[in-house]
Amino acid sequence: MNSSWVIVPALLLLMSSCLNPFAPRLDNSLAQSACDPKDWEKGVFQCFQTAYSTRDTTSYGQLLDATFTFVYRDYEKGIDVTWGRDEELRTTYGLFQNAQRLDLIWNNIVSSSADSTRVNVVRGFNLTITFNPSDIERVDGYANLTLERARNTDPWKIIRWRDESNF
Repeated sequence: MNSSWVIVPALLLLMSSCLNPFAPRLDNSLAQSACDPKDWEKGVFQCFQTAYSTRDTTSYGQLLDATFTFVYRDYEKGIDVTWGRDEELRTTYGLFQNAQRLDLIWNNIVSSSADSTRVNVVRGFNLTITFNPSDIERVDGYANLTLERARNTDPWKIIRWRDESNF
């Protein structure tokens, strides 16, 4: 009997049962459990933070309504710049691909007005973007968000984000 018939299956079994201690699996259970887009005060912001920290455009895209509009002020040109959901996802995908790490911290809610299907909220944030160890950008400011949902049981969707940051 050829000894390779015994060695090959044994090696395959050994390799499939080994875990690399230097590359443990990512545990998203805690972050995912707090992510509930039906709760605008905590859940939407936790989902947003999780999408950024895991650099997951699919999760991020689920927070944006089909009619989403992003607005920021171009101070050099003295104009407001806007774009829609598709460009927002392309831009965010580029950020997620080029950053080694994203750390988003949501600060206090500065103002909010809400009813059962629409919310306007202004909330402070700090975003640290690590492109590499020698290229780190920090963005501080406020996210002025409008969220909507059709029914009380639906998840909130961001329909408008006016970025009021220092970047």
